[in-house]
This record gives sequence, C-alpha cells and structure tokens, in this order.
Amino acid sequence: MMTVFPFIVVDNCMDEIQYYQRILGGEISILRKNGEDVWNADLLLEGATLKFADSQAAKPAAKGDYVRVFLKLDDEAAFRHVYERFAADGTINTEAYEAPFNGLLAIVTDRNGVCWVLSYYR
Repeated sequence: MMTVFPFIVVDNCMDEIQYYQRILGGEISILRKNGEDVWNADLLLEGATLKFADSQAAKPAAKGDYVRVFLKLDDEAAFRHVYERFAADGTINTEAYEAPFNGLLAIVTDRNGVCWVLSYYR
C-alpha cells in the first residue's frame, strides 16, 4: 500500500497554514519548529492531509513549483467558497465551468503560487 500527500512549500509556514485553514477548515498539527519559526506542519482535513514546509527548511528552486493539488469537494457551496477565496488572493487559470462529468471544475493558483484543481461532482 502507498499513501500520497500533497507537500506544499511556503514562506512563513505558520501564517500560510492558517490561511489554508481559514479556507478549507481542518486542524493544524505542528511537526517541527526552529525556535519560534514553524518549519513543518500538517493540515488535517476530513479524509485528507496537506503537508507544509517553510521555504527556509525545504529550500525550493522556485515559488509554487512543487505541487498541483486536486481537491474534490462534496457540495457546490463548498466548491464556490474555496474557489472564491483562492481567486480573491490568487489567479484564476480556468474559470469555474460545467464539466462533462456533471459537475463543476476550476483551476486556481493561490497567493503562494500553488495550483489547485477544484472539482465538484453532482
């Protein structure tokens, strides 16, 4: 068995994981600190975990180049909430549209350069 987790590298890990928590909900679990700075943390969501690392610890080659997250949402209101919140601080790559699978699809890059593929299946 294999388990896969999105791994998101950001500047100011604690501030940014709180940003994602405000949008997605969930519980924050601090994994590693360096003094007062949070270097690694998880956002525990219903049925999923997003793993975060501060750029000081992970040393990415370029901002946003580490991940594209596919997020399947259970209802249309949740889909629209997440889409609007990420779009407010980020960039819409593909506007929300009626997809051929009888649902909604959108692609948004958030303020950290992380690309989210958002989906809602009816």
